[in-house]
Amino acid sequence: MAYWLLYPLRDLWIGFNVFRYITFRVGVAMATAFFLSLVLGPPVIRWLAGLKIRQTIRDEGPAHHQVKAGTPTMGGVLIVGTTILATLLWADPANRYVWTVLAVTAAYAAIGFADDWIKVTRRRSLGLTARQKLVLQAAVGLAAGWAVRAVAEPAAHAGTLALPFFKDLLLPLGWLYLPFVMVVLMGSSNAVNLTDGLDGLAIGSMAIAAATYTVFVYVAGHSRIADYLRISYVAGSGEVAVFTGAVAGAAMGFLWFNCHPAEVFMGDVGSLGLGGAIGIVAVVAKQELLLVVVGGLFVVEAVSVMLQVGSYKLRGKRIFRMAPIHHHFELLGWDETKVVVRFWIVAVVFALAGLATLKLR
Repeated sequence: MAYWLLYPLRDLWIGFNVFRYITFRVGVAMATAFFLSLVLGPPVIRWLAGLKIRQTIRDEGPAHHQVKAGTPTMGGVLIVGTTILATLLWADPANRYVWTVLAVTAAYAAIGFADDWIKVTRRRSLGLTARQKLVLQAAVGLAAGWAVRAVAEPAAHAGTLALPFFKDLLLPLGWLYLPFVMVVLMGSSNAVNLTDGLDGLAIGSMAIAAATYTVFVYVAGHSRIADYLRISYVAGSGEVAVFTGAVAGAAMGFLWFNCHPAEVFMGDVGSLGLGGAIGIVAVVAKQELLLVVVGGLFVVEAVSVMLQVGSYKLRGKRIFRMAPIHHHFELLGWDETKVVVRFWIVAVVFALAGLATLKLR
């Protein structure tokens, strides 16, 4: 709420006028989340270790990953917590889109928390059943679709799908809009969850995606820039850039502790929460279809699992040595750090490809 406290002081000193600019508050939110993560990281890790909240490694994973058993998990509470705190400090509390993305992020994180808690308390690698998780994710997705449609401005945007490369072409989805948003959020949250298998891989890739969507959501909320770039203008959405900046900052701060060898894992509370976050931001910015490009690495990871499962069920043969695909490269002999860094490079390439579409209209 620092925005409400500091911006009114501009009449006393003109320097406080800087808080009116979203770009400034994006940077401050990113720095706040980053430094909060660095400061709170060690005590949170000690707290998790003290509660014996430790990672359970599934037997079917790479054999050398068994050494990671016992590492504190559920570190996603740090990521989500610092993100929410930094957003509440520096975003405009009157903006309904901000509350929407915070609520969706918290809801998906809560699903992940329940999944992690069952794993920890029952000392097993399986938490909620697949059906339970999907039902909960679907419910949140439908509610998110309703919320975004309810606060859409201009009202003509409500329940529509913007197609890349066409400024004025909005496809009215009608009653299909809610299940469409549901699919976007379920897809993004589960794709990030599947990517979270190597130290730093998912959180580093999320920082890249969040920084990219900071650009998208900011320009979508700026009428002049949106008109110049020929993208759909979504009044008020620019404020969500403060949230994505906080996500990027929190991700970089968590990476400090999650890089190889990891001192803590994010768990499903982090991966599902962050996946839901990037999904709802894409919906708010009306750039849902470009999420396939910007989050291309997450898509590749998810598709590799689907191909592996489908091939084994239909042909009795595997396509990869192990899925998700990052394990395939591990089993080819790549060092874990090499896999992670090279996948980050791929994530950057996907992000740049997504940004390039801003001029291809």
